[in-house]
Amino acid sequence: MSPTHNLAGPLEWRRVVEWLRADGVISAEQAQRTIARCSQAESSQHPLVRLGNVSMVRASDGKPLDVDMLAEYVAQRCGLAFLRIDPLKVDVGRVADAMSASYAERHKVLPVQVMAKEVVVATAEPFVQDWVAEVERQARRSVRRVLANPLDITRYTAEFYALAKSVREAQKAGGSAGGSSFEQLVELGRTNKQLDANDQGVIRVVDWLWQYAFDQRASDIHLEPRREQGVIRFRIDGVLHTVYQMPMGVLSAMVARVKLLGRMDVVERRRPQDGRIKTRNPRGDEVEMRLSTLPTAFGEKMVMRIFDPDNAVKDLDALGFTQHDAERWESLVTRPHGIILVTGPTGSGKTTTLYSTLKRVATEEVNVSTVEDPIEMIEPSFNQTQVQPQLDFNFAEGLRALMRQDPDVIMVGEIRDLATADMAVQAALTGHLVFSTLHTNDAPSAVTRLMELGVPPYLINATLLGVLAQRLVRTLCRHCRQLDEAANPEALADMIRPWRLNGGYRAYKPVGCVDCRMTGFRGRMGLYELLTVTEALKQQIHQTPSIDALRRQAVQDGMRPLRLAGALRAAEGVTTLEEVIAATPPLE
Repeated sequence: MSPTHNLAGPLEWRRVVEWLRADGVISAEQAQRTIARCSQAESSQHPLVRLGNVSMVRASDGKPLDVDMLAEYVAQRCGLAFLRIDPLKVDVGRVADAMSASYAERHKVLPVQVMAKEVVVATAEPFVQDWVAEVERQARRSVRRVLANPLDITRYTAEFYALAKSVREAQKAGGSAGGSSFEQLVELGRTNKQLDANDQGVIRVVDWLWQYAFDQRASDIHLEPRREQGVIRFRIDGVLHTVYQMPMGVLSAMVARVKLLGRMDVVERRRPQDGRIKTRNPRGDEVEMRLSTLPTAFGEKMVMRIFDPDNAVKDLDALGFTQHDAERWESLVTRPHGIILVTGPTGSGKTTTLYSTLKRVATEEVNVSTVEDPIEMIEPSFNQTQVQPQLDFNFAEGLRALMRQDPDVIMVGEIRDLATADMAVQAALTGHLVFSTLHTNDAPSAVTRLMELGVPPYLINATLLGVLAQRLVRTLCRHCRQLDEAANPEALADMIRPWRLNGGYRAYKPVGCVDCRMTGFRGRMGLYELLTVTEALKQQIHQTPSIDALRRQAVQDGMRPLRLAGALRAAEGVTTLEEVIAATPPLE
């Protein structure tokens, strides 16, 4: 590479093409074709965007040269660091204070990090520096330039400054007293219009929050009051990320706004409340959210659980079932009567598995009815009932009522006590297919758990069809995962002893790219352990059953333990051994 430090002025697309050709990134023939295509018409697009749209490919491996790859190449050529802007890692409030929106738009730059002595500014023009001295003087910090995708700079400049403006407006509406002022106003009631949930700044911040959460594939939104300020966090692929910190007055107003839309009591902040709300994602699809509030030391905490229709109901392949388990699960759910249990800790995907399965069996000829606490997502093909503990309407009462509703398939949210277990057994004995959940670590433990609740062994043998234990693991991003040459196959072999895997072991490692927000992981999948109750297994279910004996027999009947299921996925390069070890119990 020849030096570029003497160059000045805006970046030119012809110069970038010449660099690519000279450095062997593209062939001479491809350089000629690109020049011919780009010369046909003038364009106001940034040179990197323009070149990213002409379908150039890298000569070494044939990979398309998109805008990100071109920006990374130009950064290396010009001696600058390349940055993929991750909005979850940007303190929007501090960034907006470092430079005005009009100045950022005029110079097409964006502050991305503000430190005590330095401000990091993203630019797509490596040779334009006339703005640096002025920013250093205004911010009283030195400027460190990084090169970024020009499309990202344009997008996040609009988003960051719009959000910061809305927060400032909402804070201003609350008056100088901040959070205490809002608390006093809410206590006065809903009629006080000085600062309420309908303030325009608050409305804009809440709307931004939802759309941002959908864009980032968040499953939960946490609004958390702290001593100094409020914190917003998203759960993405099972991991919490801090998104924004804002004044307590604004956070309290946001909670009130969401409570109002969810038909919850806005004034009542001393007891937990539940609600639900419907909105639309950027694609225009309807998305349902379940709301939950909880009083804490510094105010009211809210969690919004997002039920995206695309994620809530999937086919078995998308859920992560192997062909071996999918066939066995299909044979269970098509049985005319009996009990099928799904077990696992909170957040392991039990609801998604049940909804997806019920959706398959809920034909026009079948009456599918559920008793849930709470109803996770409204599904038109089911008859769904919410338990009401304050009215003495619990799972057992709900199940008893459903028995008089001519059901074919029944889903009970959870078997928590003997009364519910007895009703589930009675429903199965009288010709119904019953689905439910239990909180146990693995599938064999569900049998002993039912006995601990007081269900006799002979009734378990008569009604239980199978138990599905499951966990969720993050899956590697397909766009950036790399083959891990340093991976030791012995580590996999040690993890699953005395089992052995047939076939090769292709270990991949997370790298990080714009698609996965630099985490190296994108999405989650299920790991499953399916126990089927065979005649041989029934011989092990008696007054003093042995977990080890149950497990050995289940394995002989075809059950693959959770850790083995995870090891198979790691061997395929879908996830990592570290993810599997963290999510699954060890083999015994």
